[in-house]
Amino acid sequence: MTLIADEFAGEAWRVILLQDYNTRLVTLSAMALGASCGLVGAFMMLRKRALLGDAAAHAALPGLCLAFFVGVAGGLVEKSTPLLLLGAFVSAALGALFVVVISGRTRLKEDTLLGVVLSVFFGVGVALLGVAQQLPGAQASGLESFIYGKVASMVLQDAVWIGGACGLVCLACTLLYKEFTLLCFDPAFARGQGLNVRWLDASLMALVVLVTCVGLQAVGLILIVALLVIPPAAARFWTDRLAPLLFISAALGAISAAMGAMISALLPKAPSGAVIVLCAAGFFCLSMLLGPARGLLARWRERRAFVRSVRQEHLLRAVFEWHEAAGGDAPHAAPLDALRSARRWSRGGLAAAIRQAVGSGFAVHLSGGRIGLTPEGLTKARELVRRHRLWEAYLIHHADIDPTHVDRPADELEHVLGPEMTARLSAALFGGEGTQPVPPSPHALPGPHVDGGPNRGGL
Repeated sequence: MTLIADEFAGEAWRVILLQDYNTRLVTLSAMALGASCGLVGAFMMLRKRALLGDAAAHAALPGLCLAFFVGVAGGLVEKSTPLLLLGAFVSAALGALFVVVISGRTRLKEDTLLGVVLSVFFGVGVALLGVAQQLPGAQASGLESFIYGKVASMVLQDAVWIGGACGLVCLACTLLYKEFTLLCFDPAFARGQGLNVRWLDASLMALVVLVTCVGLQAVGLILIVALLVIPPAAARFWTDRLAPLLFISAALGAISAAMGAMISALLPKAPSGAVIVLCAAGFFCLSMLLGPARGLLARWRERRAFVRSVRQEHLLRAVFEWHEAAGGDAPHAAPLDALRSARRWSRGGLAAAIRQAVGSGFAVHLSGGRIGLTPEGLTKARELVRRHRLWEAYLIHHADIDPTHVDRPADELEHVLGPEMTARLSAALFGGEGTQPVPPSPHALPGPHVDGGPNRGGL
């Protein structure tokens, strides 16, 4: 058992270090393909045509078979990769063009036309593949590698074609970076700037068809769409900017393809296309969980921080309003029992809010079981109450809502009203530049003379 483990470890290191010629050829070709797919796939995702590559891949099968027939008729004993790729490109381009043109000239949506292309073209391709396999003496079995992918069958000629096509795609995306950016985010503005949007769309579609065709032998026409969709989708969890998105998408595509090719080299019976897709799916899951821009963990942290901020602001406003209703002098303070009754807080929720406010320097513990506001806390509480009552006044005067029903809507919006909106509300309601003091409350406030006060919503 130890001997087998040592042999496997040695073989794994040979694969990882790319010591074998075939492994090096296949891995580098797969990396180039993954990077180009991730790059052009990011533009397609932003253009909201991510599945166009799927339609093009399935539409490539009839062209493959017809190109094979031409080769056999021309006396070619073995399959010719350039001829097959040319046939696949023409057929895939027709399928993608069918989707784009028909959707622009009819009421049919793109998803409907994608279904038509997927089913019809692939059905024709399967029928032609069956005919090709029945040809006497024809080496048709190699065509199946274009359906399921067989990266280990690459030779130097295949690698050259893949490298050249992927280099062309990367070069085109670099030169047309600004134009593709306008096309994806604002086609109307691009048209207003004098750009030919139709030709830009056709150019982007041609790049998608190109990487789709050259990637057929690596991952197959069924799974090539994964390299066009998964890396950009995973990169979206890491950034909100276009340039980093393109770089991360290309990097994830290259790493996924390289890992899949290496695993396929170690496990010859493992389908290369499926392994590459599984590697990409693994990166997608990690990105969805850990991505700093849109990942689940980052969203949970933002939500948790927002909830804690709202809880603290509720406490500060409750202390300010209780003191205001009591008509007392400084310091601004309120007893714990009154605060808990005013907002229907639980003991744990109130204790957590107090700990946070004290830790932030906005509140202090006073004698007699009271919570007081520091000068910083008083400033913040006064601004919170001002925003709250400005929105209450707006709802009363402009939305005709009864004063007894404006507290809860204002309670939800006071935390997201910025300084600009607050100034506009103050100017619209009271005139001036929005520097007026805190407006009076349009309804009764919970205080010593009010038993419990209205239900203001707990945490």
